Amino acid sequence: MATRANWKGHLRLSLVSCSVGLYPAVSSSSHLKCHTINRETGNRIRQLIVDSVTDEPVDREDQIKGCEVAKDDLVPIEADELDEIALESTHTINIEAFCHRDEVDERYLDRPYYLAAEDKISREAFAVIRDAMKKKGMAGLGRLVIYKRERIVLLEPYGKGLLATLLRYQDEIRSPTAYFEDMPDGKTTDEMRSLAEELIDRATKTFDPSKFEDRYEGALIALVQGKATKPAKGQKGSGAKAEPPKSGNVVSLMEALKRSIDSEKSSTAAGPATGKVAPSKRSTSKSSGRATKGAGRKTKKAA
Repeated sequence: MATRANWKGHLRLSLVSCSVGLYPAVSSSSHLKCHTINRETGNRIRQLIVDSVTDEPVDREDQIKGCEVAKDDLVPIEADELDEIALESTHTINIEAFCHRDEVDERYLDRPYYLAAEDKISREAFAVIRDAMKKKGMAGLGRLVIYKRERIVLLEPYGKGLLATLLRYQDEIRSPTAYFEDMPDGKTTDEMRSLAEELIDRATKTFDPSKFEDRYEGALIALVQGKATKPAKGQKGSGAKAEPPKSGNVVSLMEALKRSIDSEKSSTAAGPATGKVAPSKRSTSKSSGRATKGAGRKTKKAA
């Protein structure tokens, strides 16, 4: 395996069980690492854990959990006491139920992992569970204890393995009512909606994550590299500051929509767009017809 497993245990469906490992599906190792330093010396700052009352440093072996039962009233919990309440899900993901994947609200999805069989003996049982789920088009729901907390996990076939996504609990999800209830319904005309639909059609492409980059991260790296090659104190970077996009002199929503269409047409005329564009659903509309008349005349002349 390319990385070390974050969790090892067993996957169980009724009496069928197999040894599995949970591996992170996402990584942040490529991000630029920044630390807090002393401006005067340039040295990293070391943080000390101290007692909130005595201000004395606390050694690692004396640091334990304290659960708050009332304001400033903490109940100490020792590590061996936590071991005594270990649940079955500490070592086993028991698939308790199945559901259709689209039944799971996207807000509940937290963090994805890959779940793979850990040894040759477990591969057959693992494949049976995976292929049965794939055949039925179902996702499994179970629990596991990871990072000192029991989490709900959604399991679905993914290639030769399973994609295990940690789910949030219901009490972690905020209701949208408080944010949307006071929003005005708004008034849209057929013409406005038609122009907006045309904008959507023109910008519809096959999803390609490689087309998106963290531009802020890139700018930060360029800034760091520039300062690293010019370490003179107080010297400013030579990079040009990005200007915010100009809003133009738009006076109405309708005008903004029309200008957006004109801008998209100009971009298309200037050169072919990158990415595969999905076919427009409004190809028979008047607006799409205007865009294809010229091409039709050229075809007739060529014939």
